[in-house]
Amino acid sequence: MTDGALAALGRVPSGLFVLTARHGRKETGMLASWVQQCSFDPPAVSAAFGKDRWVLDWLTDGAAFGVNVVPEGEKGLVAHFGKGFGPDEPAFEGLGVRRSGDGAPVLAAAHAYLDCRVAHRFDAGDHVLVIGRVVGGEVLTAGRPATHVRRTGKHY
Repeated sequence: MTDGALAALGRVPSGLFVLTARHGRKETGMLASWVQQCSFDPPAVSAAFGKDRWVLDWLTDGAAFGVNVVPEGEKGLVAHFGKGFGPDEPAFEGLGVRRSGDGAPVLAAAHAYLDCRVAHRFDAGDHVLVIGRVVGGEVLTAGRPATHVRRTGKHY
């Protein structure tokens, strides 16, 4: 692929999200940008995870995960989750988090959130595409969601 094509690929805009998951008593969150609505009926989203992401072990059929939409200008969530967390590290320390039922953690600072259940997983090159059936959600704050444009199509 040419440098020009890679630069153009990087200009495909996306949102900024914190994907959250719970596995038994453990929970985590990660910064993501490759999330997109992919179905109206039933409502569903797709999320791409690098194959090296350990959280994929948690995202089995029917597992809950949350899509927390980062608000425009919210640098704290980006900095906090951008560093990444290991399986036994506390990802939500110091943050307002809502926990209920069998859903994934919801960030109080999110613009909006979606409560999802894993419906399908597909190999997508160096990523795994996870399809989540949307079972709930809410807009939490006024304003707009953050957007992200990359410099190149080879890196986040």
